[in-house]
Amino acid sequence: MEDNPFKVLNENVSNIAETLPEEHTGDLKTRIESVISADKIVLLMKGNADFPQCGFSANTVAILKNLGVSFKTFDILKDMDIRQGIKEYSNWPTFPQLYFNNKLLGGNDIITEMFQTGDLKEVLNG
Repeated sequence: MEDNPFKVLNENVSNIAETLPEEHTGDLKTRIESVISADKIVLLMKGNADFPQCGFSANTVAILKNLGVSFKTFDILKDMDIRQGIKEYSNWPTFPQLYFNNKLLGGNDIITEMFQTGDLKEVLNG
């Protein structure tokens, strides 16, 4: 078998689904709350799990896949209102944003650090 240093990027051990803008209706706050409550773990990102549009989003997807957790993604590039509104809602200016049980865990830097220390696995599986 061929050695692949990026094996985690090619494994699909997680159940991943994309939630689409048209699935979320109402005023902006209602739509944002609908997106982040679409699953226990929701990643607001640029692109989707199959085709991330930035390296930070790709890294966070790879981490979640490595942990084997099921999660939903929301492509903020498909809805500019949510893209801007979620920054104010969460008081977090960058993407990706990872939500667990409707609460912001953080962006790529925090998620990466939590993954490296083992805290992310504990939180998501606990």
